[in-house]
Amino acid sequence: MSAPDRSARARAPGGPPRGETRALLVSMVGSGALGLGGVVWGVVSGSQIVLFDGVVTLAGMALVAVSMVAARVAASRPTQEYPYGRHAATPLAVAVQGAALLGALTYGASDAVTVIVSGGSDAAGLVVAGYGVVAAAASIAVVSSLRRYARSSPLARAELVSWRSGTWLSGVVALSGVAAAVLAAHDLDAVAGYLDPALVVVASVLMFPMALGLLREGGRELLEAAAPRDVADAVAAGAERVRARHGLPAPVIRTTKLGRRLYVDVGFVVASRWDVADEDVVRRDLNDELGGLDYDVVAGVTLTRDGRLLG
Repeated sequence: MSAPDRSARARAPGGPPRGETRALLVSMVGSGALGLGGVVWGVVSGSQIVLFDGVVTLAGMALVAVSMVAARVAASRPTQEYPYGRHAATPLAVAVQGAALLGALTYGASDAVTVIVSGGSDAAGLVVAGYGVVAAAASIAVVSSLRRYARSSPLARAELVSWRSGTWLSGVVALSGVAAAVLAAHDLDAVAGYLDPALVVVASVLMFPMALGLLREGGRELLEAAAPRDVADAVAAGAERVRARHGLPAPVIRTTKLGRRLYVDVGFVVASRWDVADEDVVRRDLNDELGGLDYDVVAGVTLTRDGRLLG
């Protein structure tokens, strides 16, 4: 089997994509501002759910910093020690984000259950609702800014998922404040005291699938799972055009994605008339076909008479 060729973009000098860096900066600034505001608002109002939201958001700054480091590491040049680069830094950062979010949700839910068992907390009412509305609006604004970068950057997509979960939590905070105010107006302060921690549990349950999704996505890439369906379909379409132009049989195709690096292995079982020069022609043609994908492509082509060698 011939060694895979690297696309021109894969050989380009290091540095994370400009859009990815911008997306991470937007997320970091948003996390800092909203998280600090949430912590202060939660302490002043005495609301557990507001304090929980602020702490989770503020902790996101550290995760964004991890993503920034991962972006630079993944985009660095290949070295003798890392001849294929260090693109695994991207899915590793995504998995860390998922694990950290799971940890925060588990802590918040367990703490809320403790409060419920101990008799509830003081209801903060409309002060909490006001925070929820402000936080939800800010989260939606950040989500809108990140959406265009998330299509091509796994790190930006992880930030998008985190901010979407934050929007859910902020909505729950607003609901908690309004409901607590309504209950207090009807002299049901004792019931309202259970509402705040109960909604922390509800918000944690709603956000768990998002955190698990991040962990699963990062883990699958680190374990070299098949590339996502849309990427695999695009590779298969390009390989089919190459097959048709050169009169080759149906190919055996394997694809896996590691951050922005896409590994493609295409094999054909051929007759004896094919030689190494023919294989080079097919490989160049395949590289041209895959050059339009928004990834750093490492593509390999194998022409063999023994199909068993293709696995």
